[in-house]
Amino acid sequence: MESSAKHILIVEDEQHLAQGIRFNLDAEGYRVTVVGDGPSALRLVRADPTAVDLIILDLMLPGMSGYAVCEQIRQAGNDVPILILSARTLTEDRIRGLDVGADQYLQKPFELEELLAMVRNLLTRRGRFKLPAAGKKVGDVLEFGRARVNFDTFEVTVDGKRLRLTPMELKLLRFFAEHEGSVLSRNQLLDAVWGLKSTVVTRTVDNFVMRLRKYFEADPARPRHFLSVRGAGYRFVAEAEEEEAPG
Repeated sequence: MESSAKHILIVEDEQHLAQGIRFNLDAEGYRVTVVGDGPSALRLVRADPTAVDLIILDLMLPGMSGYAVCEQIRQAGNDVPILILSARTLTEDRIRGLDVGADQYLQKPFELEELLAMVRNLLTRRGRFKLPAAGKKVGDVLEFGRARVNFDTFEVTVDGKRLRLTPMELKLLRFFAEHEGSVLSRNQLLDAVWGLKSTVVTRTVDNFVMRLRKYFEADPARPRHFLSVRGAGYRFVAEAEEEEAPG
């Protein structure tokens, strides 16, 4: 196998499932490593943060949950794509997984072709978030209103005070910044930021926009940067728009 093959780490304690996934990924030309618990995965990733191109992560692991594994990887500043596999069906589980930094969530049992499509999608999209050099964006730094956001170092300040955003909050903010002024539908955001199908019924987007407003708007009830467009979605503007005069 070529050394340039993408390296995928499978974290799964069900050996028959892990080996089945491994067999099919091998057949697709990927280089695959399998571990059966969270601490082993963290040791591997910490030893060389750039050695793994994608992590396929089970949630129900012995000793340490997949949530904790994902959260620790993101807290270390590692943006490796993470695909969660789980038998959990509740929307709350999916949202929690996305909130701790997972890129996609696939429910067990799953179709092999859907898994392979998600793997290809995540490997293709990695590193695609690059801010344009126009306006208030300089490199990977975004300045708007009272805020300054460095997407390289994950440093966020509002009025000089530091805030801590989750990886998914930063990912959503970055996508808004890349499409400043454009109206983005909930389906667009679900697909581009969370990798969820448009058929999924969830308030994930609305909840995350509410968080961004709480962080960055002087008055979250009267947003000037994260604007709702009735019946269409949301629009981000770096330069706060003037409110319309009454009547």
